[in-house]
Parts: sequence; structure tokens; C-alpha cells
Amino acid sequence: MSFTLDQLKVFVAAAEAGSFSAAARRLGKAQSVVSASIGSFEIDLGNQLFDRSGRFPQLTPAGERLLLEARVILERCEHFKGIAISLGEGVESRLVLAVDELFSSARLGALLDEFSRTFPQVELELLFPLLEDVSNMVLEKRVDLGIMWRQEILPTELGFHALGWVPMKVVCAAQHPLADQLVGWEDLKRYRQLMVATRHDSEEKVRLRVASDVWWVESHWVIVELVQRNLGWAFVPAPIAEEGLRSGRLISPRLEFDDQDWPVALELVWHKQRPLGKAAAWLRQRLMQQT
Repeated sequence: MSFTLDQLKVFVAAAEAGSFSAAARRLGKAQSVVSASIGSFEIDLGNQLFDRSGRFPQLTPAGERLLLEARVILERCEHFKGIAISLGEGVESRLVLAVDELFSSARLGALLDEFSRTFPQVELELLFPLLEDVSNMVLEKRVDLGIMWRQEILPTELGFHALGWVPMKVVCAAQHPLADQLVGWEDLKRYRQLMVATRHDSEEKVRLRVASDVWWVESHWVIVELVQRNLGWAFVPAPIAEEGLRSGRLISPRLEFDDQDWPVALELVWHKQRPLGKAAAWLRQRLMQQT
């Protein structure tokens, strides 16, 4: 069995247009050419695609089933051509982005929605490492771009751009002893603290450590769940804590030593010696423009 893409296109056009003459006009072909193409296609497939007994040809059950497959094949061919064109224009086929959970998911979603429309052929891998794990992955050239909690000392091989600040809130469960009092610094030391963990030991990991009793957790979202279960208190990014605070499952106690949220700086990082393709360069530029 053999057939051509042109036969598939003629078959789909005839099915969608409702007649061979209408399909011929759509394709810019003579009606006799369309009829002959479909006839030879039916012979190649060993199936009758159209019932020609009426005024207009009607799809047979076999034709209805094969029409679905024909559309998929043609769509994938267009996708194939799009990838080839993109590669020829210098657009990379794949992009890896590492994003700390501190970065707003709504902001990320809106950005990637625009990215998908601008570079529909680019395969995207989205990773969520934490703290300096992001910069380590960029440094090792495992990712193209990283969004991370600002490090006090950034490797010289990395370029960076500030993306703004994320407020951190002290949170605990409603039944936690800290919930119903004015909390001092020494009070925080008395109870277990839940802290975000990286896979590397560093000063960044302990920047906000207060208590001696600590549980290390590799996700802010899991920390929120554990805090709600009264397993400790934590510093949590305000956007991640928002729903729990609104529902009352989380409490942000009054602090004796500070009446402001604790802001954490975010920055975009990339490897200076790793050339960015068009898609990565576009993404970097859009992030810079949003600051």
C-alpha cells in the first residue's frame, strides 16, 4: 500500500467541502483531477471512502474513520515543516527553564502562554529546583535560563538581572502557640521551624534559620501543608501562603520585632558562555521587560 500527501489533502478537502467540485475549487485543481485522485486513493487503501449514489458524495463508515487519521497526519506534517523552518531560522528545538517556587505561578503561566504562541514548535522542559540549586544547574549548563532567590555571592560565570521582590510571611497553624500572641524573636526559637531545603549545603540554605529544631522540606507547597497540620512554623512566600491565610488554615502572627513582610529578591540568571537561541533570548528579554 502506498499513497501520497497530496492524496490525503484531496481526500480531506472533498470530505470537508461536501463535493468533488467544491474541493477542486478549494485546491485550485480540475474536478476530474480530484475525482481521479480519490479513485486511485480508494484503490490504494482497499476501501471505498465515498458513497457516490446520491447527488453529492457521502463518506462511508470507512471514510469517516480514515478521515480522522488523515487529519492527524496532515497536522503532524505541518508541525514537521514548522520545526524545520524554526531550526533554519536559528530557533532552538528545545528549551529548559529552572524556576524557584518563589516566582509567581500566575506570572509564569502568562509568560509561557505568550511563549507558546510565539514559539509553538519549541519543546519546553520546566524544572522547579530551589535556592542555589537553580544557579548550579545553570552553571553546569543543564538549563538555559534560571529564576531564583538572589544569592549573596553569584558565580562570575553567570549573568543576572533583578526581577523584583517577593514578600515572605511568618505563618503557623491556628492552633499553634504562636498564633494568639505577640511573637518575639526568642519565641520563634522555641518551636520547630519548617525550612525549604536544597540538595547542596550552603549559607543560602540557612539564611532564614531561627530555631534549633528544624525540618527540611524540598517544597514551599508541602511546607504550607505541614504548617496547616501544626507541625511547625515557617517563612513562606506570600503568594503561596495566600489561600491558607484567606481560609484561616494559616495564621500570620503579629511580630514584636517587625511589622513588615520580609522581602526576598528574585533574579534571572544565565550562563555567559552558553549562547542563547532565539527562543531563550526572547524569554530573557520578556522577563527583563516585566521588571
